[in-house]
Amino acid sequence: MKHHPANERIKREYFSYLKEARGRDEATIDGVAKALARFEASTGRKDFKKLHREQAKAFKRQLGEQHNARTGERLSKATMHSTLRYCRDFFMWLAREPGYRSRISYSDADYFSLSDKDIAIATAKREKTFPTLSQVELVLSVMPADSAIQRRDRALIALAMLTGARVGALASFRLHDVNVEQRYVDQDARHVRTKFSKTFRTYFMPVSEAAETIVSDWHAELSADVTRSRHAPLFPATALAVDENGAFAAAGLAIEGWRGTGPVREIFRRAFALVSLPYFNPHSFRDMLVHHAMSLNLPAEQMKAWSQNLGHSDLLTTLNSYGQVPTHRQGDLIRAAQHRDLPRSVHISTLESLLADLKGRSDSALR
Repeated sequence: MKHHPANERIKREYFSYLKEARGRDEATIDGVAKALARFEASTGRKDFKKLHREQAKAFKRQLGEQHNARTGERLSKATMHSTLRYCRDFFMWLAREPGYRSRISYSDADYFSLSDKDIAIATAKREKTFPTLSQVELVLSVMPADSAIQRRDRALIALAMLTGARVGALASFRLHDVNVEQRYVDQDARHVRTKFSKTFRTYFMPVSEAAETIVSDWHAELSADVTRSRHAPLFPATALAVDENGAFAAAGLAIEGWRGTGPVREIFRRAFALVSLPYFNPHSFRDMLVHHAMSLNLPAEQMKAWSQNLGHSDLLTTLNSYGQVPTHRQGDLIRAAQHRDLPRSVHISTLESLLADLKGRSDSALR
């Protein structure tokens, strides 16, 4: 079906607004573009000026019946929620633009929303899975290291283990970002793809001497290559060449780095498959490191340093994002409270004191 010219023009304006005025990244804008494309497909590419609440209601019904192209299952509530939210935000913005103000009402845009029940399902926090330090060390111990490509792959996972760097940063580190002697990596937003373009230093976390050795050896190997400058990618892309059968095949390391994060995720997928473990994505290493820190019962200052090492300015961000106690550990901690050596009278008196204090405050407020 042909695209509507007016729709395409106003979408380009909106994408520019999101990028330049709201500071949204390309991934977010891609998500918005996908949501609007879904809506347009449901209306037969009608002009956005003809928006009516019945279109939004029909679109919601269609989303509930659509299936994920990859899994074949119905779209999740989270996908539906984000799709509708992107559409609602777009039409809210459109309702104030010249040429659309008299045609679109804010109340029609409000119909791009799920029920409270479905929103609760879509936004519920669920327990995340992540590897243990011993599992990652096992992966590193079995990964082959005969070729430069294999040593690159092993060093990639080792650095992720030591730093918890996000996948975009891993794909864009340069040789000079790593200081092996001082045991840190600089995440310089001028060329490292960090979240919110934040610049910070990450020291190697004391979790694996084997991982530090792997990273150090890889850094030394690349640094000794006279064809690569200190500004060269830390993890070069795989060079391709035509083999004897006329097909493309790996031919060592390229000079340039990866443009996207897909190859990084595939390396992680293959590595965990070597030891028959499920795929743990690069981001799950951040959960692993935070839970390890929590198990050490670190003092507040050290825990704050651990948080800053992950690029967080607020310790609560670290704990809220990655510090959720797993269900089985939650049960252990609750049961452990039964064995505290405190007399029952202390608990009762404390509770009575709190209740009396609350009652006194309530009476004062009423007076």
